[in-house]
Amino acid sequence: MAKFDYRIVEKRNAWAAEITRQVTSRRTVVSKRQLGFESEAEAVEWAQKELVEFAKTQAVRNDRKADQRSEKEEMIARKKEKSAAQKAEYEAARDAKEDESEYDYDEE
Repeated sequence: MAKFDYRIVEKRNAWAAEITRQVTSRRTVVSKRQLGFESEAEAVEWAQKELVEFAKTQAVRNDRKADQRSEKEEMIARKKEKSAAQKAEYEAARDAKEDESEYDYDEE
């Protein structure tokens, strides 16, 4: 079974088509359901067509989420670089101030 698949079930004297997603090797979740088909053939036709559309939608969503994730990671990296630069600047200024205060004016 692929990540997404469909199954046809008979419910209340009608047919239902379900787009399913395999979460783990043992657990499957219904992602989309359509009820009220007169025949099993209609349900299969709808499920096959909808599965293709559903997979396309998921692919687009995954690409969008990946872009958002990479942008967030870049932003975090920039913040870390900026923080490191500020820390280095602060430590350099502190060291310069300490060096200046260590000078003994009486030895001249």
